[in-house]
Amino acid sequence: MTDDLAIDVHAMTKRFGELTAVNQIDLQVRRGEICGFLGPNGSGKTTFIRMLCGLLRPDGGSGTCLGLDVITESETIKRQVGYMTQRFSFYEDLSIAENLDFVARMYSMKKRREAVNKSIERLGLSKRRNQLAGELSGGWKQRLALAACMIHQPKLLLLDEPTAGVDPKARREFWEQIHRLADEGLTFLIATHYMDEAERCHRLAFILYGDLLIHGTAAEVIERSHLTTWAVIGPDLLKLSDRLQGRMGVEQAVAFGSTLHVSGDDKDALDEAIAPFKASPYEWQRIESGLEDVFIHLMEKPKGERAS
Repeated sequence: MTDDLAIDVHAMTKRFGELTAVNQIDLQVRRGEICGFLGPNGSGKTTFIRMLCGLLRPDGGSGTCLGLDVITESETIKRQVGYMTQRFSFYEDLSIAENLDFVARMYSMKKRREAVNKSIERLGLSKRRNQLAGELSGGWKQRLALAACMIHQPKLLLLDEPTAGVDPKARREFWEQIHRLADEGLTFLIATHYMDEAERCHRLAFILYGDLLIHGTAAEVIERSHLTTWAVIGPDLLKLSDRLQGRMGVEQAVAFGSTLHVSGDDKDALDEAIAPFKASPYEWQRIESGLEDVFIHLMEKPKGERAS
């Protein structure tokens, strides 16, 4: 374990009966880093996060979280980690301040009132401190949840799809807050489905059905996919997509607004497949593959052919 790693785990595994929910995952996250944890529903993201924060015991693997052994020191890890779950889980008939005071009591904090006030001020909740949690919009509920998981001053925050159901403005404000906190030295592992949020992370890890497919910066993930992508504009793109699907070299032909993205990881085969269609009324332009192109590509690849 090196001193600059907040998370350093190897071969982490969790089984539920015959189902392997997390399959020998290695993951390293540096202190002060925002790591985006991506994958479809049922891919194992929540199970992995719960193992990190001591809520689930791994069936295999080893490593450290904040320098503490994930197997033998899980109780100590719990007190140094903030975990924000997918669902809003606070008392809706209590105010923001009352909910935070309850959380502070659970952590047996000595200067409870001071901690509550500091958390309220830090997350911009001062004007709403006496508002009932049940009256809050999705964005303000999100802020309350973030304030609660930070009240005991953790060093690592594990956020499980924190912006699900939140409007775009609130999502942007949330990410601005995340980056401010990371600048202060907090480390984040954030599970998300949103590609625009993935682009805001320092590094990414993509998990599919328990397997870690690829990790690195956004640029590294795109480069390692070896994916070639063309953007097409013109009439009847859906009909064009249908004609391209299934041709040798074409892995995906997906609509993005008024354009069609046509991709494949064999450049020569892709060029040959699209050559008959590169004429009027269509306009073709080679573009850099985006994260969404890459992740669709990874999900549809046979297991033995995926990048790592």
